[in-house]
Amino acid sequence: MHTYYNSTDPACKQPFGAVTAGTEVTIRLTVPEHLGYVDPHLVLTKDREDPVHYRMNFEGQTPGVNHFSVKVRPTTTGLYFYYFDLYTDFRKIFRGTHGEGELSWTAGRQWQLTVYEPDFATPAWMRGGTMYQIFPDRFNEGKPGKTMPFADRIYREDKTGEPYFWPNEQADGYLNRDYFGGDFEGIRQKLPYLKNLGVTCIYLNPIFEAHSNHRYNTANYLKPDPVLGTTEEFTRMCAEAAQNGIRIILDGVFSHTGSDSIYFNREGRYGPGGAYRDRNSPYRSWYDFDSGYPCGYRSWWGFETLPEVEEEDPSYIDFVCGKGGIIDTWLNLGASGFRLDVADELPDDFIEKIRQAVKSHGEDKLLIGEVWEDATTKEAFGRRRTYLRGHGLDTTMNYPFRNCAIDFVRGADVADVAEGLLDICENYPKPAVDCLMNFLSTHDTERAMTAISGEPPNGRDRYWQSGRRIPADQYDAAVRRLLLAYAMIFTLPGVPCVYYGDEIAMQGYRDPFNRAFFDWNSTEERLRGPIRNLAILRRTCDAFQGGSFEIVRAEGDLLQYRRRGKTRTAEIVLNRGDHLLATEAFGKVTEVNPGGFTILVEENNPTHVGYFAIY
Repeated sequence: MHTYYNSTDPACKQPFGAVTAGTEVTIRLTVPEHLGYVDPHLVLTKDREDPVHYRMNFEGQTPGVNHFSVKVRPTTTGLYFYYFDLYTDFRKIFRGTHGEGELSWTAGRQWQLTVYEPDFATPAWMRGGTMYQIFPDRFNEGKPGKTMPFADRIYREDKTGEPYFWPNEQADGYLNRDYFGGDFEGIRQKLPYLKNLGVTCIYLNPIFEAHSNHRYNTANYLKPDPVLGTTEEFTRMCAEAAQNGIRIILDGVFSHTGSDSIYFNREGRYGPGGAYRDRNSPYRSWYDFDSGYPCGYRSWWGFETLPEVEEEDPSYIDFVCGKGGIIDTWLNLGASGFRLDVADELPDDFIEKIRQAVKSHGEDKLLIGEVWEDATTKEAFGRRRTYLRGHGLDTTMNYPFRNCAIDFVRGADVADVAEGLLDICENYPKPAVDCLMNFLSTHDTERAMTAISGEPPNGRDRYWQSGRRIPADQYDAAVRRLLLAYAMIFTLPGVPCVYYGDEIAMQGYRDPFNRAFFDWNSTEERLRGPIRNLAILRRTCDAFQGGSFEIVRAEGDLLQYRRRGKTRTAEIVLNRGDHLLATEAFGKVTEVNPGGFTILVEENNPTHVGYFAIY
């Protein structure tokens, strides 16, 4: 038996979603009359504390139902969970399918209420913008024909070749040692292209000196990798990007360094010093040396080449966050913020110090965290993470939305997709929602084209994945589905991010096949135009600049939702099916092409409805 409570329904809960500490929350419950006498209580529990029972007030009756309400005002930040106890016959109401209340005599899933800091604010420039992620070695080579600065690097002259995938443990192991020569100058030269695409922010994978093409094994945090270029070239790139209305976000890898680094120096590339070779090294306290570890020191996920750092070591904190440290250096050179690699493996206190260092350069500087799950409920280090409550991250990479978008175009239950979208919007603080990094592909996932339309790898090895492409007779349909997924990503709450090459439908399974060199000779033009138009829409319609989000219809092959801003409201209709579908939007019947989408925009004081895009 389902009761009439749904936390996303404004008739049941006001205000929607997460709230600031001290905000009054009104909760209304509707109980069917046939359940007999009830005395409902709201049972509210702050995370890992004792529950508090609030007796609900009787508001009256309508035919067949009784209405109850209660007001609560959480005064401290944290996660709160709640359900309803009817106080008769041991009956309770827990969260059931698609958020609806469900009568139960046993324990069940509870609703969540996130309470965050009243002063939590995120950079306004992100709203309405469009991000673009670049894997630096694979985007564009501005200075061709490079000489490799180290003998163990392999230069790839053939830019159309597949990245080497032979694993390191083999005698011919070239994995991560091949360089295609992408550089700062190459990015600078393509700034007009990116501006034309609608890009307002570039997120760069690591650029610091490191001895692999992905550069997640940092060798020197204060120097750019020589293949990419000089500090001066980085500064010039940032300055010209700013002139084009584009900001640069860097990748901060602060949970581990490379073993082949100036700090650890296991391989001896940097002379006699380093924590591994010198017990008196100034970097020794950064690492945990113990004979109990297989390699004699704690390493990231057991990879010997990635020794973990002690993030709470004072000298390490100062090196990252202090004056003249990593954050200070690169923001002074022109960067506008950082994305924190494996943020859920960094202590909250450390992240808060990083935030302070970033924001010391201006409140407009951005801090994004890599979190794959719901960031509000994430647990690590034996405790609930607090990094999204106002004193840590601005926002996170939004893997849940990626999963929803790909699931939708692949045919998942639309009601489940809608619930997944609402869960994030409901659980996350509004400032974080407004600048969520929404994407379909990254350097850590299959490319969207492959994830949406390719054959699932199902654990098959790299040799199976190598060279595999979507069959020619399925390619056109795959491009259509990719565009539909990007239309969804561009119109959901948050900020869309295009992974370099997705706009020309590049394919590839996971690392390293998702990291091929950008095909500048591609003739695939069916995605660039719509992406450019969607980016324009985001800049010109305030419904996409922090506007509210509401599911209008989610059934069959149709997903319809509404974004409402201060001056305009947008209605987005996505049709993943093979047939023309009709729905009502703004009081009029709207038809949506098979595999297409329609976006309508209306002034909040309407004089007309504008059909912005129909595909």
